[in-house]
Amino acid sequence: MIGLPKPVIRASCMAWRGGVLTASSRVLPEETPVVLTYDRVSFAVMMATPSDLRDFAIGFSLSEGIIHHPSDITELDIVPLEMGIECRMTLTASKRDALQTRRRKIIGPVGCGLCGIDTLEQAVRPVQKINAEVCIPAAKLSEAVTRMARLQTINHQTRGVHAAAFYDPLRDEVLLREDAGRHNALDKLIGAASDFGLYGGLGAVLLTSRVSIELIQKTAMFGAPILVAISVPTARAVREAEAAGLTLIAIARDDGFEIFSNPERIIFEEAHAHVA
Repeated sequence: MIGLPKPVIRASCMAWRGGVLTASSRVLPEETPVVLTYDRVSFAVMMATPSDLRDFAIGFSLSEGIIHHPSDITELDIVPLEMGIECRMTLTASKRDALQTRRRKIIGPVGCGLCGIDTLEQAVRPVQKINAEVCIPAAKLSEAVTRMARLQTINHQTRGVHAAAFYDPLRDEVLLREDAGRHNALDKLIGAASDFGLYGGLGAVLLTSRVSIELIQKTAMFGAPILVAISVPTARAVREAEAAGLTLIAIARDDGFEIFSNPERIIFEEAHAHVA
């Protein structure tokens, strides 16, 4: 019987340090082909870390607009196969019919967010508008980013995976998911949050990666009004965030961050904030 692969493995290696060659080993993140099927028809094949795959299946389905709520999936089985893993989903009749009009296949490497798209119109589809009015203190967001780092259990072992988290300011809680691919990590988070009944419009998405256009699109589909990343955004991502009404924060460090769009959702305790 085929079992699910572990999300991390220990691999042997040779280490050359200080001019000395020694036998060594290192814990590495695993990546596995994961096929997402709807009613036994393949829709996408992604390379992903084999953890939290139920969340991945739900989140991918939500961020791709295939479903609007987890209940639109009537059955979901994670099936190990010889060459990978199948996330086998059954849709409600209405969602199954709607999918037939827009079926496409995405086959690509880790981190590929636009593979399988064959027209420019698909790549630059209009981003969903965000109207949430939640406001969060800047200090709370910085603290949430620090807490996110402590929750990255796979990254603590490997130093090789991305994380996406949701900060709920009402509960002051951080929900986190990890994957070798930054898009996959966000899909896993969206799936987990939606399955737990967390409404994206009430909090902020936190990312350990740079911000590109597809991460803006996925965050907007989730409805989160604030996106915080520890790395830089692309120029196109900034324009998309503006168009979506999304507050985009990046280059988040221990001493603060930079805001690229819609700063009105951030509460600053310092009344003398300087604006260049």
